[in-house]
Amino acid sequence: MAGGKNNIMDGAHNALEHAVARRDANIMDMVRRALQHKQVMLAYQPVVQSGAQTRVAFYEGLIRVLDETGRIIPAADFITTVEDTEYGRILDCLALEKGLNELRKFPELRLSINMSARSVGYQKWMNTLNRGLKQDPTVAERLILEITEHSAMVIPELVVKFMLDLQARGITFAMDDFGSGYTALRHFKEFSFDLLKIDGEFCRGIANDPDNQVLVGAMVKIAEQFDMFTVGEIVETAEDAEILRQLGVDCLQGYYFGAPVVRPPWREELERKKA
Repeated sequence: MAGGKNNIMDGAHNALEHAVARRDANIMDMVRRALQHKQVMLAYQPVVQSGAQTRVAFYEGLIRVLDETGRIIPAADFITTVEDTEYGRILDCLALEKGLNELRKFPELRLSINMSARSVGYQKWMNTLNRGLKQDPTVAERLILEITEHSAMVIPELVVKFMLDLQARGITFAMDDFGSGYTALRHFKEFSFDLLKIDGEFCRGIANDPDNQVLVGAMVKIAEQFDMFTVGEIVETAEDAEILRQLGVDCLQGYYFGAPVVRPPWREELERKKA
């Protein structure tokens, strides 16, 4: 009887592994086709000042790919599958290229772009950056590069040097998803991030979660000690926004202030002027 139960469990496990492998293969194939046909774009989400929530501090440019039907696929649906592959590096290059082009076209824009620490030392990525800065050196001071806490801890020594080199050229760095559990404090002291983006799991519903209020308050204190601005992610209600403001979080991001859009306000304004 026990053997039969084990066989059933093994069969279920194998079926699950097969389903996951098939899903990942489908995702890789979708991303490959999108890259072949250059069906990649950025969606833009506002990051607002917590004390003046109608004022946008900057926008985050989020990578999107289109499937064979033209449907826009958000990064959450594919990024974890491809981030450790060559496709992940190519997506980082394309996101940077599109972000730099947008900054060059719109001089009032300040924009953050995501990258993996695995793109540090990737020559195509650096060539893309150097080409963009050569075309317009002023974009450096309006560019923010976001590296997740998890990614930064993969190769912390290389990330530290990489950041120092690019900060000397005027570029700002943000640690994304802070609090998700990967940072060793001994490495944190060596990093020189300018912004700390607090993981949305601590911010969503914080108005009714005293434990997360204490944790976010502690993160704010850490950021203040290291002269970093803070951003609260996944802010979805006015009550959460107010609590985060009271806790000293500098900026807020989430659906309460605006969803990511592929036609941002500055492009709509340009179209109106041309009409």
